[in-house]
Amino acid sequence: GHIVHNWKVRWFVLLQDKLLYYKLEGGKKESSPKGRILLDGCTITCPCLEYENRPLLIKLKTKTNTDYFLECCSREERDSWALDITGAIHAGHPVQVEELHRMKNSFKLLENISLHHIVDKMRDSSTGIKLTLNVEQGNRYKETFTGSALVDWLISNSFAVSRFEAVTLASMLMEENFTKPVGARSTGAMRYSDLSEQFLDDSTALYMFAETSKKMLSSKEELQFNISELSGTIVKQGYLVKQGHKRKNWKVRKFVLRADPAFLHYYDPTKEENRPVGGFSLRGCLVSALEDNGVPTGVKGNVQGNLFKIITKKDIHYYIQASSKAERTQWIEAIKPLT
Repeated sequence: GHIVHNWKVRWFVLLQDKLLYYKLEGGKKESSPKGRILLDGCTITCPCLEYENRPLLIKLKTKTNTDYFLECCSREERDSWALDITGAIHAGHPVQVEELHRMKNSFKLLENISLHHIVDKMRDSSTGIKLTLNVEQGNRYKETFTGSALVDWLISNSFAVSRFEAVTLASMLMEENFTKPVGARSTGAMRYSDLSEQFLDDSTALYMFAETSKKMLSSKEELQFNISELSGTIVKQGYLVKQGHKRKNWKVRKFVLRADPAFLHYYDPTKEENRPVGGFSLRGCLVSALEDNGVPTGVKGNVQGNLFKIITKKDIHYYIQASSKAERTQWIEAIKPLT
């Protein structure tokens, strides 16, 4: 938001010269746009790392120096939007579009840039890569960063122009013993993958500077109660509309589906903190699509279509709306094997 700097879910439509965004009401977009971003003279930053706890941002600066921060729900979606928006910005300049594609499909390290220089920049206390505490399978790893965070950082600092190039560069840092993998995900890739696949562009693969002290272990019981729930592998994530349990109103939530352990968590996208507002174990759950003709039993309000229901082992009923039948089917098929 421009006046109140909160975060709100909007439905975006990219046109040739502008980006329209619509307000959602009851899970459906309103007929007229809430606002528009004119793309003529825009500059785009992707990945944008200005918000430490929001790694999936695109930043657009308009010709009049207005900043827009747009958050996606996956890196693939973010990069796809960024590429399409960049193409729209440069649509009238075919030479620039051709140059963008050439840069995306080529790999060449910048001249006069040494790996030592990159590591020095990574370690900078203000502009370097953020070191955080990460938890994997009940183990705590201090001063670590994820594979995808390093890829984002290398691109945003112009050491690489594509994710492929950044992964190659990150692999070189690891091979030269500037960084090292920690945790089962990244060390497993190091042990069993080909050289080109050893560094993972992944938000669950952990790395640290090679000379950083060894990991600190802690049992799951000593961690906050929800750490074990949040340690599973992310299977699927995205925005859905959920009916509240008490007021029966409908709100947009970001859903994250995890396996081992199997949990479905949902987040309030308007909140700054990256903590779920609810969630439940999928073991013993029943999930099914609801008919699109009429309002099903248990559903309140004027919300119809693309609904599905999850009944937990404790007989709690969750009513959720997807944006299309295809998306509903995808979520149901992703959840069923974890029940």
